[in-house]
Amino acid sequence: MIAKSHGLVVLAALGAFVGSPLRAAETVNVATPSRVIFAIPFWIAQHKGYFKDEGIEAKLEIVPSGRQMTEQLRSGATHITIVGPDATIIDATKGGPMRILAGIVRKPPLFLIAKPSIKTFADLRGANIGVLSVTEGSSKLLVKMLRAEGVSPTDLKINPVGGAPARWTLLKDGKIDAGMQPLPLSDEAEAAGFTNLGWAGKYEPDWQFTTVNANSEWTSRNPELAAKFVRALLRGQQFLFANPDEVAKIAAIELKTPEALAARSLKEAMRLGILDPKLDWSEVGLTKMYENMQADGVMPAGQTLDLNKVIDAQFLRKAQSSIAGSGSR
Repeated sequence: MIAKSHGLVVLAALGAFVGSPLRAAETVNVATPSRVIFAIPFWIAQHKGYFKDEGIEAKLEIVPSGRQMTEQLRSGATHITIVGPDATIIDATKGGPMRILAGIVRKPPLFLIAKPSIKTFADLRGANIGVLSVTEGSSKLLVKMLRAEGVSPTDLKINPVGGAPARWTLLKDGKIDAGMQPLPLSDEAEAAGFTNLGWAGKYEPDWQFTTVNANSEWTSRNPELAAKFVRALLRGQQFLFANPDEVAKIAAIELKTPEALAARSLKEAMRLGILDPKLDWSEVGLTKMYENMQADGVMPAGQTLDLNKVIDAQFLRKAQSSIAGSGSR
């Protein structure tokens, strides 16, 4: 009877062990405005299993509207955005909860691409140029390029038409005459006979174009999850710099572009310093953006940008420290 009871106890214990479910992965909802190269560390982390290593199920949503992304961060529908820091800077400096957690693109990643008949900046007079919006960063870079080349923005039409893939489609269809394009779309356009009028970084070398942003109300409730997400993202970015040819295969899949073109674009982005290997932000680049917003009247004049109000560095620093302390993981 004792032996029988003991056997039942052992079986019950084994049943409890075998039947106990594994801990479910924690979901992190991520949003970005278009399917372009700026999200490459996310895709690397996904393909290489870095999110899985951290117990994360990361879901990426394409949200073309910056306003909608900000609203989703506020509501909690989105936890992380990979987008320009403009909205985060505005919100944080006004006392809001939005914060920058990391940087991805620290120099302008855009090239001004025009239809084949346009060969010079002077040819742009009277042209219809498509932009994401008239207020976000790439539009400001466009204006800087035009003025530096002696063309007034009033000499042409600047119209909001959507993100980079939409602008490329409209340019191919002849519905716009020019538009800013990131790698590899700029290379693809040039290969197709369109005119590359130049890199925006030549005109404005310091410009924090893309950041990893979050609502501090969410990160304060989920500090470990936020740290794990940033660590997976950082592993992805570091893998890119160590293995650009392998990452070209991932980029080709995600961006639906030829692998050779993806490889060329990634190497060019690294050569120009567009992507930061440590996911750090450019303080100069953020300040330049802030000063441009002041010039536009979006932010009050006479104030300097307080980065302590805008950036929450703890998650990136923790990720950098843990990866450095464990080798390459």
